[in-house]
Amino acid sequence: MASLSVDLLAHERPLIELGEVVVGIDEVGRGALAGPLTVGAVVLVGTDRPPAGLNDSKLLSATSRRALEGPLTAWAADWSLGSVTAYEIDDWGLRLALAVAATRALKGLRVVPSHALIDGSFNLLRAPTDVGFDTVTPPPLEFARLDCTTIIRGDRASAVIAAAAVLAKVHRDRWMQDRHEEYPRYGWSANKSYGTPQHLEAIRDFGTTSLHRRTWRLPPSRVSRT
Repeated sequence: MASLSVDLLAHERPLIELGEVVVGIDEVGRGALAGPLTVGAVVLVGTDRPPAGLNDSKLLSATSRRALEGPLTAWAADWSLGSVTAYEIDDWGLRLALAVAATRALKGLRVVPSHALIDGSFNLLRAPTDVGFDTVTPPPLEFARLDCTTIIRGDRASAVIAAAAVLAKVHRDRWMQDRHEEYPRYGWSANKSYGTPQHLEAIRDFGTTSLHRRTWRLPPSRVSRT
């Protein structure tokens, strides 16, 4: 699929011209029923054009996303991914889990960003930390004060956000495909653990796994949890 007919560096270019080190942040797996939530972080310090075909990851085929993985990692000044497990999502709640995943992504960078472009309407790097977690203490949100700009539908308007989403989705999809070998009943090689009819029916018939998010509204199963 051709890239969008917009300037994908329109948000990055003014910041970079001011000397900012820009990082794009986006998440995948927020609405899945099982598996991790993964946040991508992609750093840009120059204004070289992004790889041809870059687009909102949801508008790209799996083949197109995988083909972009190498060009995107070569184009970026730095990149990293951060994830939280289903157990951590259950323990902390989605909002704090998102912030922890984003923090982990930025901690994995070698380049220190000075400004974040974040997909969506709120800052993924911040969250209330006074939640009643059960067993796992959440780590400090070290980048909560990083200057940022939130961009609704940013994966269609910003190259670094789109790149972060593509890299995160390729990684998470690959992880879920590997888990399909352990749990083939749930069809994760195809549905990547989202709530498709096949996945929901498998939960009803076989119960849930240790990778399912227990606090989600999952259908009642006919057997005990596996």
